[in-house]
Order: sequence, then structure tokens, then C-alpha cells
Amino acid sequence: MAQRLSIAPTRVLLPLLLCWAITRPCQGQTDSQVPGSDLFNTARTFIKTGDYSNAVLVLNQAVQADPNNLEYLQELAYAEYLRQDYGNAYRLIHQLLDRDDAGEQTYQIAGDIYQARNDFNGANKVYEKGLKKFPESGELNNDLGSLLYKEKKYQEALRTWVNGIMVDPSFAGNYYNAARMYYYSKDKVWSLIYGEIFVNLESFSSRTAEMRGILLASYKKLFDNPQLLTSGLDVSGPESRDNSASEMDFRTAFLETLTRQAGVITTGITTENLIMLRTRFLLDWESRYMDQFPFALFSYQQKLLRQGLFEAYNQWIFGPAANGPAFRNWMNLHKDRYEELSQYMGDHPLKPVLDQAYNTGKIVFEENAAFQPADPENN
Repeated sequence: MAQRLSIAPTRVLLPLLLCWAITRPCQGQTDSQVPGSDLFNTARTFIKTGDYSNAVLVLNQAVQADPNNLEYLQELAYAEYLRQDYGNAYRLIHQLLDRDDAGEQTYQIAGDIYQARNDFNGANKVYEKGLKKFPESGELNNDLGSLLYKEKKYQEALRTWVNGIMVDPSFAGNYYNAARMYYYSKDKVWSLIYGEIFVNLESFSSRTAEMRGILLASYKKLFDNPQLLTSGLDVSGPESRDNSASEMDFRTAFLETLTRQAGVITTGITTENLIMLRTRFLLDWESRYMDQFPFALFSYQQKLLRQGLFEAYNQWIFGPAANGPAFRNWMNLHKDRYEELSQYMGDHPLKPVLDQAYNTGKIVFEENAAFQPADPENN
């Protein structure tokens, strides 16, 4: 189970931490005199190191110092959850859900605890309640989508992740899960788009490496099956929004623009061929569709192209998955350009914007798929 965002690095003076760790007063100070905030920070350090029992011990002292503090009670519930005392965790978190000051994280932790007790219906209600209070929460949409996936409600899970992208376009988790789901569908457009956005938002993790492989494989599947390059793509399924026309128009424009460049990949899907394909796609898209379908990802790619960094960017996206030795060789030969790309991306990161979704969250899984969609991630 991934740790929640509340678990952040803390700055605690080592002598003080050691005194509390053995539960003795330090420098003549009694337990009752230790500020609750200091106890809380110490407990978070214990959680970070996996010492959940000591975290519970210290958090109980913090709660005694400030019995109504939502943050202390919430962290205590989470520590109990981490040490698998689900009864105490449930008792603590349940009393917080109706509080006016309950935040997004309160509902996230509650959802985890309910699921640990195999109360999936209760977890669903918790997430729905949280989303009524925080309708623009990408994290709660992500968690609810993951729960729906576990219940094999794949269509609902996908629509929930897409909704998370719509309301909170800067949160990476929904792109990750949606891209993986679309990869196993007949619609490779969104696995390509969401996957690339995710790699930009979460640039250095094991999930990034996985997504690079999905992106490369999606291009191969797309061009390997001529039916997937037609505008008459089968995406039948229930609607989640009323913009199906714009969705189909955007997808049609994307696929038709790619198809016009298909001649450059007749020798296979390689990093070099993808650079040429995607460069021609951008130039064509800019002249035909940029005004009709503004899209932050394509605008970002065009900026990289004008900066002379688009080749390096594509090497960064596809190189490690396509051919590791060839990518390392390219880096050795173009070290300055790669460093320039890193500097530019650090100074000018991709920033997805609202109202550029063009997606209703519909999905049809491929027939005779060798395996089911991969398990989603919660963060």
C-alpha cells in the first residue's frame, strides 16, 4: 500500500527524537509538556521508517494533548491501518467523516480502511461523499476508479479516471491508470495521449519506465492494424458527458493526421522513425487542427520543435524502451543537447489545462486479449 501524501519528510532534532523514541522525558520536560505538533512530527518520522507501533504510541500522546485535532486523529487512524489494526482504524476514521473540517485526505484514508475491512460498498460511499465535497479532486477520482476496477466495473472505472483528468488535469495518477486501460482497448489514441502526458508529469519512477513501454507498444499496435487507423473506430458504450461529437472529431483528426504520415514508418517503429512521424504530425496538425482543437500536449511538442529539442525529447520518451544501448550511445554523442532538454523541461514543464479533454470515457476491450487489464495504481 502506497503511503499517503501526509507522510512527508520532517525536520526533527535528533536528540529530541531519540528521547521520544524511548518514551522518556527529555531535558527535564514531562510528556504532558511536549507540544502536540512536535509529537505529531515525531510520529510521522516513525511512520516513514515503518515503525507503526511507535507511531501509534506517540500519536496517542498527541491526541491527549489536543483531543479534537483532526490531523492528529486522522494520522492515528492511518497508523493503525498501517499496522493492520483495522478495528481501531475504522473506529477513529469513522467519527471524522461528518466533521466540517474533514479534507480530501480524510476520505482517502477512510477508503483505504474500509477496503482493508472488505467493506467495498462502504468505501464506495466514502469516495462518493468525498467527491460531493471535493468534486475537483483528482486523487479521490483516482481512488474511486481503482476501487471500481477491483469490482471489475471497468467501464465505470475508466470514466472515473477520465473525469479525474477533466477536473484535475495536473494530477498524474489518473493519466497512468487511464492510459493502461486504453492500451488494452480498441482505442490506442488515448493510451498514446494519456501515456505521454503521464511521462511528463511523473518523469522519474518505475511507472515512468512502464509507460514508456506502453507508448512504444501502442504505436506498434496502432500501425500494425489498419482498422485502428480508421475514423470509424468502435467505441460503443454508455456516455458520461455530452461531448461525444467533439470526441469523435478530435480522434478522427488525430488518426487521419497520423495516417497521412504512415509512409515514414514502413521500415518499422523505431525511435528515429517515430521522430520523423511525430514531427510531420505536428506540422500537419498545426496547419489543419490547432485552432479547432487546442491541446496542451501538442502545443508543448511544438515549442520543443521550435527550440530544436524535439529529437532529444523523443529520444527521452522512446529511447530507453526501444533500444537501451542505442539510447545510451545517442546520449553519449549528444550530451549537451540532452542536458539542454533537461534544463528546458525543468524550467518549462508541460502544464495540462482544463477543458481540453475531448473524451467521454468510453472503452471496448480487445477481443481475445491474452490477459485482463493490469491492476491500477492508487497514487
